[in-house]
Amino acid sequence: MLPFVWSDDCLRHEPEAEVWVGTRTPATEVPARLVAIRGELLSSGAREVAAQAHDDSALLAVHDPALVEFLRTTWDEWESARLPSDRVVPYVFARKELTSGREPATPAAVWARPGLFAYDTMTLIGPGTWEAARAAVDVALTTVDLVAGGERLAYACCRPPGHHVTRSLYGGSCYLNNTAIAATALLAQVGGPVAVVDIDAHHGNGTQELFLGNAAVRTASVHVDPGAGWFPHFLGFAEESDDTNLNLPLAPGTSDLGWLAAVTRAAEFAAGARALVIALGLDAATGDPESPLEVTAAGYRQAGRILAELDLPIVVVQEGGYDLETIGPLAVETLRGLATV
Repeated sequence: MLPFVWSDDCLRHEPEAEVWVGTRTPATEVPARLVAIRGELLSSGAREVAAQAHDDSALLAVHDPALVEFLRTTWDEWESARLPSDRVVPYVFARKELTSGREPATPAAVWARPGLFAYDTMTLIGPGTWEAARAAVDVALTTVDLVAGGERLAYACCRPPGHHVTRSLYGGSCYLNNTAIAATALLAQVGGPVAVVDIDAHHGNGTQELFLGNAAVRTASVHVDPGAGWFPHFLGFAEESDDTNLNLPLAPGTSDLGWLAAVTRAAEFAAGARALVIALGLDAATGDPESPLEVTAAGYRQAGRILAELDLPIVVVQEGGYDLETIGPLAVETLRGLATV
């Protein structure tokens, strides 16, 4: 039976809203996403494994300690300040251009401090956000332990997602980069190189920047073209590719044929690695409210088969996917494809 790792604490983050182009809109990265996936996994006969606590060493190997400490403490400070917003929302952003390239000072004001670490206004922090993000790391690391211990394939059923987080900045509904933390831990346990293949509909910008130029961790991302107006907007273009990173941007409306061709290229780029981490975004699917791609459930299963043919130990880390009716079946279809070898 396929093992998947679970922690109830991943449900503690409830953003309730996003602030997008100045407007407070309902959140899409909600606990119900994970509940739906877990239900389908259990119905399919997958084996649930409880996440085990890990110390911060793997986390701090990826992220700046200042970011980690900010995420750990900011909600309590925000709440104590009795601010009018019920969530931590940045209102002013630190840019090195403000200080001629010098590091900006840490603001005295609690309400200004988020601008040191956030790069958008849609990634809100509230009660339980830190606990959920930290639990997601434990889920990812427990999944790595399973694979390093002999499982060919294991799935980290976690949220909030993480692939948009850089070493020192959070955003894109992500707080800690679960995929990058898993890849770093897997590298330490099984040796390198390790490959990361990100099939989320949006570019894995944080993972790219964390490993860019690092031959020990190759990264490939299949995503909607940011040049067509899609997040993360500023990067994710094909010309950023090199020997350690491959970007495969796709036009809006791309369906199975074009998407699977890109997944095949990503798999070819990953060939020769000793282990594989898959950043599993399910938002490339037809009907997902957060993406213009048109991938079917059959396409997701075939993507699993393509990546399984690499014949590598595989850690799957859950990223995006926002259609609550289809997210669970899509996860199961992908995992069935991955389990074919």
